[in-house]
Order: sequence, then structure tokens, then C-alpha cells
Amino acid sequence: MKKTDDQILVIFGASGDLTQRKLIPAIFNLFISGLLPEKYAVIGVGRTDYDDESYRQQSVFGNPHFPKKISSKQLESFAKLLYYQSMDTKKLSDFKLLKKKVDAPDGLQKRPKNCIFYLSTPPSLYEAISSGLANVGLNHDQTGWRRIIIEKPFGYDLDSAKKLNAHVLSHFDEDQVYRIDHYLGKETVQNMFVTRFANSIFEPLWNRNFIHRVEITASESVGIEKRGGYYESAGALRDMVQNHLFQLVALVAMEPPVKADAESIRNEKLKVFQSLRPYTNSEIKSHVIRGQYLGSKIRNEQILGYRDEDGVAKNSKAETYVAMKFFIDNWRWAGVPFYIRTGKRMPTRVTEVVIHFKPNHHHLFASDPNLSNQQNVLVLRIQPNEGILLKFTMKIPGAGYNTDQVNMDFHYDELSNVYVPEAYERLILDCMQGDATLYARGDSTEAAWEFIDPILKAWEKDKSIPIYGYPAGTWGPEHSDNLIDGKNMKWRYPCSNLTNDGNYCEL
Repeated sequence: MKKTDDQILVIFGASGDLTQRKLIPAIFNLFISGLLPEKYAVIGVGRTDYDDESYRQQSVFGNPHFPKKISSKQLESFAKLLYYQSMDTKKLSDFKLLKKKVDAPDGLQKRPKNCIFYLSTPPSLYEAISSGLANVGLNHDQTGWRRIIIEKPFGYDLDSAKKLNAHVLSHFDEDQVYRIDHYLGKETVQNMFVTRFANSIFEPLWNRNFIHRVEITASESVGIEKRGGYYESAGALRDMVQNHLFQLVALVAMEPPVKADAESIRNEKLKVFQSLRPYTNSEIKSHVIRGQYLGSKIRNEQILGYRDEDGVAKNSKAETYVAMKFFIDNWRWAGVPFYIRTGKRMPTRVTEVVIHFKPNHHHLFASDPNLSNQQNVLVLRIQPNEGILLKFTMKIPGAGYNTDQVNMDFHYDELSNVYVPEAYERLILDCMQGDATLYARGDSTEAAWEFIDPILKAWEKDKSIPIYGYPAGTWGPEHSDNLIDGKNMKWRYPCSNLTNDGNYCEL
């Protein structure tokens, strides 16, 4: 385990939902696991008029997202690490108050010189906060390090991402900037990297010679959950594809890095984004499908359609579903189609990567030569029921050579006495220790936007590009089935249970 320096964590947006639901509980888990340094403090920053004690009460003792089986002694010990500074982040003068608090938080002897600034705020405040920190000299300290964590979305389109990058990098160096994507903190996402490069039964086959197609699904059974205002301006392409799903694509498609360190891994991920084949205007129409969920009855409950949700325009064109087909133009993946889809109000919540291997060219055991030969399939399940599933063909007992596909699976919950940290837990600890492996780099963010931006512009300008409806509780518009090439080939229909596949089992 790396040594963790003494440090202070400053959280902007300290009374917000993300901080209360994820960040403070993650830091508490690090605390009870003994992973915090000897001298450590959290300073919450917000406009709410708390003092230290009232913030501790709200964020620790009254926080419903903390683990249930914890002692009052643990809570009291942890609460002493928390402090609060009320300020308006749009006022440069208020940052002097923060600097005073950082320099000498009450009760913290010989305060740490090292500091992380976590921007758990709306993106509209990112530039103001980075400018405010620089204005009072909190962006650099000759006696210690300074780092800044920026939440997604990092930019609204290519131009805004470039502008934000330029602004932040005018005050901080690239190695100080940590662009967080909580998907990369999931243990199963990191295990994709190990599965590929640590196993000789996979890596030699991980190329165009043996893989027919790659399929990535990130579905949610819930709707927009009272976030109509946000979703109207974001949509699924910005909210899920440009960041979460493209990070999964990069891990699946990257070349082996020279070393398993942050710089080498992020260099290879950048090459993937640079190799994405740009769409032509006609391909945007045929290779990208967008949709909105419609009202439907699920388990005798009437579900509202997207346009009937609060904060949503009656003629809204914001997409709650995206499916797309694209190619990566390099030696490894030449000609291999990648399919990704994400959507709200689908049959189940699931995120997984599916590798479809090419079928055996000799149909030795095919009972009907006109049927497509079965393919081996590797499923890397990220959530829920996390694990790995390999599908291969076996003989059915009895006379003749009748065959069927069988499953060989591994589940993370089969590992006894092994603690799997939450995503934010892992990511915050990595930043504390200066490990940027699981954080996005600025050039990769811009490269991903370069591919996504033409799609957004085409949707905005070309009114002939349809947005399809799909009933809530289904797998999206039927038009997305047309994306997948090949006889008898279709999307995998996953269930919440990894091994129960091929059926609409949630319905």
C-alpha cells in the first residue's frame, strides 16, 4: 500500500446531494479502514450558513447514507475531522475566507500543506472556482502539493470542453487536475484491464482475427428521477456516452501499455479515441439511433412518458436512449463493429461489456447448415451481480452430436472476506496518493468530444433525423436492432442475474 501524505480535502458543494450521498460516506469508509493519514481534515464549502458543529450534525450524525452497523464512537471520532466554511464561490473576495480556513482549521495542529479541492458543484462554477483558488494562491504551495478533482460533465460540447481545459490549465498544471468518472472506480471495470492483459487465453484472441463484434450496454430501469431540467440540456449522449461508455470502450480497445502506470495507460486510451472513425452525415442517420421512453404500464403501475415528466418540454427532442455503431481504425480492430447503447426506463439496471467471438468456420456440428454457427461469448458484468461469464458449446448427452451453449461463470460475491470498495472510495484514495490512472486526461476528453460533437450538431440542425419512441420497460426502439449486421445476430438481452440471459426476464 502506498503511503498517504497528511492532507486537507476541500469540498465545494458540501451540502449537495453528491457530497452527502457518496463523498462523505466514502471518506468515512476510508477512515474506518485505517486508510486516512494521521493528520487529515475535510473542509466543506457552500452557501448554506453552517458552522463546524451544525455541518457535522448534518453530514455525519444525520446522514442516512452512512453504514448502518457503526458505533457512536466511530461517528464522533470521524466528525471531528470535518469543518465548514460558508462562502459565495462567485465572489473572489470570499476565497480569502477559505484560505484562512485552509491555513489554520480550528483544532488541527501543524496543519498539512497538501490539499485536494473537490468540485462537487454545477459545471457553471468550475471556472469561477479555479480562478478564485488561483487568486488567493491556493492553486500552488511551495511546501506541499495541490490537486483539483472536477466532476463530469467536463464540457457541454467540443468548444466548451476546450475552453474549460484551457481555463483550468491556466491556473493548474495537468498533473494537478483529476477529471473524475465514477465508472472507472468500479472494481469490475478495473478487472477488465487485468482480464485482458494477464490471461494468455484472452489477449492473443483480442483482435480482428477472432472477434466478430463488441457490444456495451448501460441500461437503467428508472426514469429521469425529477431531473427534467438537467436532462433537457444534457440527454443520454452527453450524460452517458461521451464519458462513461467511451471510457469502457477505451479499456476494451486499448493496446497493451508499456507499464501499468497512469501515464502509459492514459497514453493508450488517447490513441483509441484518436482512432475512432468519424461519421459522415449519412452515417449519423443510419448508425446512431436516439429515442425517448413513452408512457407504459409496468407491474400494474402506470409509468409516465418522458415528455410528461416535470421540467420536460412537451415537444422535447432530448434523448433518453442512444444506440450506435462505430469503428476503430487501427490494426487490432480494423473492420470490427462496436455497438453501444444506453437508456432510461429499460427492463433492468445493468452495465456490461460483451465480446462476441467469430464462429468456427467449419460447421461440423450444425444440424442445419442454413443456421448461423453459434459464437463463443465473453460477458464482463460491471453491475449488478458483478462477474464474468463465458459461453461455449458442449455436447448434449445421448446419441449423436447434438450441441448446446453452456455457461461458465465467476461472481465477485463468491470471494469471501474480501472488501470491495465503492467507486468514490477508490477514486478519492487514488487522488490522495497521487495516482491518476483511473482519471481522464484533458487531451482524451477533447478527443472523445471530437467524435461526439458532429452527432450533436447534426441532431440540432437536421430536423429530418427522427427520435423514436419506445414503451417504458422495453429495450429501446426496434430500429436499434437494424444496427447489428449478420444473420440471426442481435443484441444480448441481459438480466440483473448475470447467468439468466436471452429472455425479457425482468418483465
